[in-house]
Amino acid sequence: MKKILITTGGTGGHVIPAKIIEDHLKNDFKIFYSTDVRGLKYLSSKINNTIIIDTPKINFNFYLPFKSIKLIYLIFKVIFFLKKEKIDKIISIGGYMSIPVIIGAKILGLTIILLEPNLVLGRGNRFFLKFSKKIFCYSNKLSNFPKKYLHKIELIKPLVSKAIYELKKIKHQNDKFCFLISGGSQGAKIFDELIKKVMLDVSKTFSIKVIQQTSLENIENLKKFYDSKNIQNKIFNFEEKFIDLINVSDLCITRAGATSLAEISTLNKPFIAIPLPSAKDNHQMKNAKFYEEIGCCWVLDQSNLNKEKLLNIILNILKNKSDLIVKKSNLEKLNFENSWNDVNQKLQKIINEN
Repeated sequence: MKKILITTGGTGGHVIPAKIIEDHLKNDFKIFYSTDVRGLKYLSSKINNTIIIDTPKINFNFYLPFKSIKLIYLIFKVIFFLKKEKIDKIISIGGYMSIPVIIGAKILGLTIILLEPNLVLGRGNRFFLKFSKKIFCYSNKLSNFPKKYLHKIELIKPLVSKAIYELKKIKHQNDKFCFLISGGSQGAKIFDELIKKVMLDVSKTFSIKVIQQTSLENIENLKKFYDSKNIQNKIFNFEEKFIDLINVSDLCITRAGATSLAEISTLNKPFIAIPLPSAKDNHQMKNAKFYEEIGCCWVLDQSNLNKEKLLNIILNILKNKSDLIVKKSNLEKLNFENSWNDVNQKLQKIINEN
């Protein structure tokens, strides 16, 4: 059995697609991981097949010589690991921590395949492109993508778990219009304060249910607020079966991380995206605009968003549901013939060819 090392950053946006790729390939390849210490919380069950590569951020300051020495050490550490485990191919999800892995794999002449889940080519993947054979993307219109490497793009449907494809068969009819509000797990003010006021005003005209993510410290306060206003609610910080919450909702209000939008759109749920303004290279806005341009969502810029603007949009959606129905129809068209097996066959084909 051939061996593949998946190298990923430490955030959920990196690790979740990595684990989905593993699920696609685990029957035909033995899978190893490299990540930094942050990624261990997502990969705790796979610790025996994981190498920790805590790559330092390379900044031009007093510590540059020390960080450069550490980087060289990590490259040799990776080379030793790759040779010891007899790794055949590398799949990189991006992130600066993958630098030693990509350089080590290049020195050993291993096949390198990239994944870019965002609509902006990440800085890590931009550097890695020259070393790679292929790059999996969700669109061929990525910002910052060098034209000379366009031939390396292999288009795939957004990566989501197998459970989501099984959930698509379930139909729900809610007696109350159900909002899923996600993206407030870190205590973002716009989610903790502005949206609850909007939901209160909406509830004066429409019968609604609110499922809302917030910080651990704010769960009790937010629940008390909705309870005091007689608004049916479920307040959470982390939900193991988050896709079940998407599945029972009628409309999502969300940030615009690639994984979140992939899950929401694959379940054919229209959404209002409020991209995180601080996202690197403004990639969340680019992600959201991709779906907006094909008529699947509404996109709001946080920098000029206020209560009245969000309230008016939601009231218009609820008063005349034709726009909601059209967006749901466009999502269904987008996902036509999208299945776990289709994605699996495409991944297997490209990986086995290269």
